[in-house]
Amino acid sequence: MSLSFTAAAGGGSVLGLSVFAWLGIATALALLAYLLAAALSAERASAVRASLFIGWLAHAAAIVIDITGLGATASGPRFGFAPALSVTLWLVLAVYLIESRFLPLDRSRRALALLGGAAVALAWLFPGEVHAATVSRWAPLHWVLGIASYGLFGTAVLHASLLNRADRQMRSKQQVGGGAPLGLPLLRLERLTFRFVEAGFVTLTAAVALGWWFASPWRWDHKAIFSVLGWAVFAGLLVGRRSFGWRGPSATRWLYIGAVLLLLAYVGSRFVIEVLLQRPALPA
Repeated sequence: MSLSFTAAAGGGSVLGLSVFAWLGIATALALLAYLLAAALSAERASAVRASLFIGWLAHAAAIVIDITGLGATASGPRFGFAPALSVTLWLVLAVYLIESRFLPLDRSRRALALLGGAAVALAWLFPGEVHAATVSRWAPLHWVLGIASYGLFGTAVLHASLLNRADRQMRSKQQVGGGAPLGLPLLRLERLTFRFVEAGFVTLTAAVALGWWFASPWRWDHKAIFSVLGWAVFAGLLVGRRSFGWRGPSATRWLYIGAVLLLLAYVGSRFVIEVLLQRPALPA
């Protein structure tokens, strides 16, 4: 196990506290705020939203401190499977905080808060490796685009789950005598879902193309294979929706499969390398 304090030990200090102390404070605050947001009842909407927002801010601070290695003796950014998950959940929660002001999304609040807490704790336990030098000056942009695509597809998965739930509710109410779905606008959710899929596909395409461009030679490793497979699934989904009008469970099934493949591409391969094999990975 590679704990954060092993990398931060011996680092500098900010306002009299070590970097490890600030990272621990940010992680603990985010975890406590997320747990509080999950535990509060829906009737206490203002307290729920305040807890989620505090957790989100503390989560952002933990990400910045951890990834940049602020004040640590080792130079260069630090990254791995757990920080990738942490940034992905942080992006999904950012979209949730915005959309929850306009859509009734409370049923997803507990799951997202618990996932956010788990992600920030996991990033503290497994901070990844220091990348002192990159194979190309374009590598950081490749990483940013890759993580952005994770966040966009993660948000699409969130909307797809809400879409499937609303669709089931509508069908069950029709079977027992009619009625509207429980306040969730199906068409709006469907449009939002595929807007995020389209944005994620564009971002993933740019990330894969950039990685292929600066990689010399191109390696068909697990990360590359799963990334290309995920890209192909999302391309098939978008073509099927435009050409054949795919929607509902048949469309979201493709989204879930593509998201799993994309998750296996970086997070899965890095988890095996960092945790199971415990050896340094080749440059991303």
